[in-house]
Amino acid sequence: MSEFIISEKREGVLKITFNRPDKYNSFVREMALAFQEQLQQASLSSEIRCVYVTGSGKAFCAGQDLQEAIDPQGPELSKIVSEHYNPIITQMRELEKPIVCAVNGVAAGAGANIAFAGDVVVAAHSASFIQAFSKIGLIPDSGGTYTLPRLIGLQKASALMMLGDKVTSAEAERMGMLYKVFEDEVFAEESFKIAKTLSQMPTKALAYTKKLLNQTYLNRLDQQLKEEDKYQSLAGQTHDYEEGVKAFLEKRKPVFKGD
Repeated sequence: MSEFIISEKREGVLKITFNRPDKYNSFVREMALAFQEQLQQASLSSEIRCVYVTGSGKAFCAGQDLQEAIDPQGPELSKIVSEHYNPIITQMRELEKPIVCAVNGVAAGAGANIAFAGDVVVAAHSASFIQAFSKIGLIPDSGGTYTLPRLIGLQKASALMMLGDKVTSAEAERMGMLYKVFEDEVFAEESFKIAKTLSQMPTKALAYTKKLLNQTYLNRLDQQLKEEDKYQSLAGQTHDYEEGVKAFLEKRKPVFKGD
């Protein structure tokens, strides 16, 4: 396990903390592979029903450590993208459990786009986002050119990616980049509450919802309706559906087991 990734299981939640605070949690190969390993563990563990991702210190993640990227002995850019970031984004979107990205500070470059790959994205008031790629002659990666236009529209995404403007958390919320902003002093507590709530919800239904959201921009309406029919039938066969209906009729709070 890498010192650059701290993981902790709490109340059905796997809390993953990026931990290179002196480097604003920028990624190096060891850190990227360790993050992938934690996402894989979350996928395999029945005890984990939600993943919560945040950063230590003042940053969420500043993207790629450029010293590694220019090191003649280090991985080339193509390897960094294909072996570090592409697998991370794929794992995040394919994980059949919700991911809360709790942006505690600056999220730049790949760090911002990793955050946007989460299912619920929240930010501290002091947090900020920047598509920093154009400032060093690169293009947005980590799914940014796919995710950001779908969140805020092509015009806004194009401008932010080309100009590299810094966006405050309040501006990001107004644009639709994220779900909610919390004041700094309550951010950690309030953002983790969201993860805890999700960990107590019907996990399979959330997984099916995520699958459908992944498909929504690729399907025609008739195709999406067929997919809804398919996954609604599967959801209706789960224990949690039976429990949810029973609890509703009995006027009590349901106790979901995630199956």
